[in-house]
Amino acid sequence: MPTECSGCGLPDRALCPDCRVLLQAEVHAGHRDGATIWCALDFTGVPQRVIGSFKDGGRTDAAAALAAPLRRAVAAALEAVPSATSRDIHLVVVPSSAAAWRARGFHPVELLLTRAGLASTAALRPVGSAVDQVGLTREARVLNRAGSLVARHRLDGFRCIVVDDILTTGATMLEARRAVLDAGGDVVGMAALAERRRLHSVAQRSEKTD
Repeated sequence: MPTECSGCGLPDRALCPDCRVLLQAEVHAGHRDGATIWCALDFTGVPQRVIGSFKDGGRTDAAAALAAPLRRAVAAALEAVPSATSRDIHLVVVPSSAAAWRARGFHPVELLLTRAGLASTAALRPVGSAVDQVGLTREARVLNRAGSLVARHRLDGFRCIVVDDILTTGATMLEARRAVLDAGGDVVGMAALAERRRLHSVAQRSEKTD
């Protein structure tokens, strides 16, 4: 079947060499409401198009190229954990809604972690009727996600890094952290594939790290 690059549209390439270069991780720390989220890419240009095609366009052929930067973000989150407490840490992904699962047929972050050679722990489940976050204001995103996740069971002694694909306002990842904490667990870090920085004022923008 004919194909084209999901980053630039070049024919006969699932992902062209130039776009692959633009998917190389430049890990930086994003900050939302006092929390640090380690992000691998900026959600703009080629990364935005490739991630969008992967998540909602059925372009799972981009999974390998996106798995590598996500692995780098997870590694950065793990490296930030004090060495004395860096063992037995689980990776917890934000679960997809039933509607998203039916539409896609796969969980984007879980697929990327698998391609990166990492395994996630199913610690959370969605509850209520949160809608798609796309197009919502920051305040609406927070309200939409509030109380939308719960732990599957008690998490006493459980330590984890929360992992998601796109960091925007941070409402989704902060809700996941709240659900883990409410169940007695500990969130030692957070990681995302990409950060959409343009939605935030200069004062809220993430600081690049060397």
